[in-house]
Amino acid sequence: MKIIFIFAGCFLFTVANAQQDSSFRVSRKVVGDFVSFTADNLGNLYLISVQNQLKKLNPKGDSMGVFNDVKKYGKLYSIDATNPLKTVLFYRDFRTILALDRLMSVVNIIDLRKRGIFQVRAVALAYDNNFWVFDEQESKLKRLDEEGKLISETADLRLVFGEAIIPVRMFDQNRFVWLYDPAKGMFIFDYYGALKNKLPLLNWTDVQVVGSTIFGMKDGKLLVYETGTLQLKETDLPPFISSADTIQISPLGIYVLSPGELRLYIQK
Repeated sequence: MKIIFIFAGCFLFTVANAQQDSSFRVSRKVVGDFVSFTADNLGNLYLISVQNQLKKLNPKGDSMGVFNDVKKYGKLYSIDATNPLKTVLFYRDFRTILALDRLMSVVNIIDLRKRGIFQVRAVALAYDNNFWVFDEQESKLKRLDEEGKLISETADLRLVFGEAIIPVRMFDQNRFVWLYDPAKGMFIFDYYGALKNKLPLLNWTDVQVVGSTIFGMKDGKLLVYETGTLQLKETDLPPFISSADTIQISPLGIYVLSPGELRLYIQK
């Protein structure tokens, strides 16, 4: 966790001074018509093209595999690359979860409809390599095994909060499950389904959780909330970042997706 906090602090300092001293340099660039991407902690990239093809590149830029069976599963809604050896794809229209190995071959397919789960937006890889799913219809956080069978679930969270939550992102980090609802904030649960905290971080985009630090964007600013210190930091971003389609913070630097290319910026 210390490494994460040091990285967050250094990154904020770098961004704050970027417009004065050009302290960013491009460490990596990939050209292509990409609509989305993610990166794992090893520097592997997972690039989604306009044709909905998913391609994995290693840090040297070499292809490690391609997944393009789009006709069967439809549009890719989200991707979880927390574990470089097990990539989780979620196809919301077909309520289907796919798990791929490191070479992008399918190892698991879960049809959530066959498990009675019909309304889902947030899916994530669990700490034990099973799957977290938020069932909006029942308002429950559920953990499923590799076949889609229910392992555990929370109580109806509408009874807990007095209203429904609709998380759009979910993360398994630092021994907690993090659910982000832009209209209500970040909800933090332990692995037994007990609510540990609720943070009123509203209307953030590009939300990420790294360890116990929450990153996001709002009104052209980088927002960083450190749960250990309860501090929220806001930093103006240089135009070449704030105007990007998508950004992702990583221990390697900051990935910036703009029309026609993906760049990785690091400190000079």
